[in-house]
Amino acid sequence: MHIFSDQLLKLNETTERVRDWRDIDHAQGKALDDIGSNVNQPRGKATDEVYRILLKSKIARNLSDGSINTIINVIAVALSVPPSQIRIVEKWHDELEPEPAALKLIEIPLQRINEAGLDPLNFVRIVQKTVAAGIKVDAIELAGTFEFGDSFATSNIDVSKGFGNINDETVGGYLGAVYTPAHDFELPI
Repeated sequence: MHIFSDQLLKLNETTERVRDWRDIDHAQGKALDDIGSNVNQPRGKATDEVYRILLKSKIARNLSDGSINTIINVIAVALSVPPSQIRIVEKWHDELEPEPAALKLIEIPLQRINEAGLDPLNFVRIVQKTVAAGIKVDAIELAGTFEFGDSFATSNIDVSKGFGNINDETVGGYLGAVYTPAHDFELPI
């Protein structure tokens, strides 16, 4: 019975490991590539962390109906953040420049994009592939957390919003960015 129980324990450990490696959040390397081939998402030169975002967004896009709530859920699933951290505005509500069939993303968790190592241009490509055909992504505001303090007193300093410290490698706030699709014409140079 002791020999049998040892073998059964090893079999259970192997089964648990296989189950973990089928999960996108735990899989690595070739196991992650196999998941990608199942959903027809090539890896390219993406790291495992970035590839997880691509896989999650591809799966969510395949199930998307194109509504704003679905777009929010796709982005939330891809970045592993709650949907409340993402806000989308329809451009036809814009008082200054109303535009039909256009969206503006005004709240995106830039810190999570940075942690994953995903550059903003590729994130924009994911968002553009998520919206329905014929819908324009007018702008994406990548809101940062960086702030200057209002006084020099050390009691008012919030290190998570200001400059980081090189000595202990803390990160201060993140700078924000705004992406607006280019309307430039390619010159025949």
